Amino acid sequence: MAQKIDRRVLEQRIREVEGLSSDERSALLELLHTKKYGLVWEDKPENVEERLRKSLPVLKEDKELALLDGGEDAPNHILIEGDNLEALTALTYTHEGKIDVIYIDPPYNTGNKDFVYNDKFVDSEDEYRHSKWLSFMSKRLKIAKRLLSNRGVIFISIDDNEQANLKLLCDEVFGENNLVSQTMWHKNYASANDSKTFSSVLDYILIYRKTSLFLRNLLPRTEKQNVLYKYDSKDGKGRWRPDNLSVRTYSENYDFPIVNPNTGVEYNPPKGRSWMTNKERVDEWIKETRVYFGLKGDGAPQLKRYLSEVQQGIVPTSYWSYEDCGHNDEARKELKDIFGEPPFTSPKPTKLIKQVLQVGCMIKESLVLDFFAGSGTTLHATMQLNAEDGGNRRCILVTNNENNICRNVTYERNKRVIQGYTTPKGTEVEGLKNNNLRYYRVGYVERERSEKNMQELVRACTDLLCIKEDLYQEQSHLGTLSLEADKVRYFDDGKHRMLVIYQERSITAIVRELEEMKDVWADDEKIKVYLFSPSRYAYDDDFATVESHVALCALPAAIYDCYQRVLPKAKVRLSEIGEEGKELGE
Repeated sequence: MAQKIDRRVLEQRIREVEGLSSDERSALLELLHTKKYGLVWEDKPENVEERLRKSLPVLKEDKELALLDGGEDAPNHILIEGDNLEALTALTYTHEGKIDVIYIDPPYNTGNKDFVYNDKFVDSEDEYRHSKWLSFMSKRLKIAKRLLSNRGVIFISIDDNEQANLKLLCDEVFGENNLVSQTMWHKNYASANDSKTFSSVLDYILIYRKTSLFLRNLLPRTEKQNVLYKYDSKDGKGRWRPDNLSVRTYSENYDFPIVNPNTGVEYNPPKGRSWMTNKERVDEWIKETRVYFGLKGDGAPQLKRYLSEVQQGIVPTSYWSYEDCGHNDEARKELKDIFGEPPFTSPKPTKLIKQVLQVGCMIKESLVLDFFAGSGTTLHATMQLNAEDGGNRRCILVTNNENNICRNVTYERNKRVIQGYTTPKGTEVEGLKNNNLRYYRVGYVERERSEKNMQELVRACTDLLCIKEDLYQEQSHLGTLSLEADKVRYFDDGKHRMLVIYQERSITAIVRELEEMKDVWADDEKIKVYLFSPSRYAYDDDFATVESHVALCALPAAIYDCYQRVLPKAKVRLSEIGEEGKELGE
């Protein structure tokens, strides 16, 4: 019988072996901690990871691109230009545990110039093709899981090239028990007769929940499902269809003749069957004209089944047809109608994403995220669904600006959708005007925790705080106190309030003004107060007289804490590795 090996003992022996270089010793220690079961790939570092080892991402608003005509009560949608790993890192501070639905359409890694890794296309001959893709996806999906709320769900479009690998990766990240469905979408209207093997007409959508608190919605019934309900007696009860009044199980109590009041003819249930209820109830139904005796009134009895009484929705299936969800040609036509010439080769139809949202959004105020935004279909679908059902869903899009796609396609498309546009055929399409859109770019602050860098991070993160609180209306005064923006900034939309204090010496004046105003705000929610502090101390003593009216948060400690959980670790020398292989100082 093989003796069980103690990993700690083996690790110590590796450290003591002579003749090994530092790199060789580190490689052996890494192999010792490699998992033995599950999907395994060779990790391939990205350029963006190296940047994150030195810098912290922040978001900076381009106010010239803001579309704010929707008004103060309209949902504020966010478009972020930048690498999605950096944007996701920033969103962990603003939205960890808050996103209800994520939809992504990542590169399919077909080898046909659809997947860029470290500024180079990965072709089909690359021996690390799958490892690069899995490394790329794993880092992003792990952060995506953090962003999901406990009732949240993620939908991922994929095709045959990486479907199997993605399924195993998602099982690992989200848990096998959290698989909701592996749905197939009929993406092509017609098959390709010139295909050398099989004509590909299906894509997959992998659906995983964060926890068991997620409950899928029913899909709305369509006219296709309602076609049988073609009669309407104009009695105010709506459309109905004739249904069988008998059931297969036999009951002597339900075996009696039903008399047609128009002809006097008696009808007994078919042999071996009985009526679905007793005689007294059937007589009531006849008086209510609930029993149908044919178009001329001289037929056998049937039950009127009203559309209003059936389940007002249908359970989603694992096959989504192009009739219900659109297809690739329809998606390209949508872009052609908006732009004239489609600037994007592989968009998804808005009907597909709208069905994703109908299934996944448990409430109409859900937060939606797409960090492979492409042409921006997810925001288009979000705004369209809000317009149809009165929802107030908010959407966050993330995409890089390769070939100016973010500025010229993602932004421009949704700008036209909001403001309205004219199709190439001259049709005027009314805008979805009850929406605001804000445009952000990823910026950077040095990661080293010097006093200067900490001050810079707090100033640079004010836009992050506005996104976090969904609060953008800046005020020049706090009560009677005039504010200097380099010292204090104050945001107030009449419902929510936020102070950002950059200098400690401003606290006394702020507290004094809050004392004067606390009776006015006695029943309002607490004011969020973010303060620069070189430590974790949020100046609680200074705010003691108004403590019941404020919620204090020391920055940048709160940001560092959040980022530290997702940032790539800094490279360390072997001498800096602790006894159990853990990095010191993390």
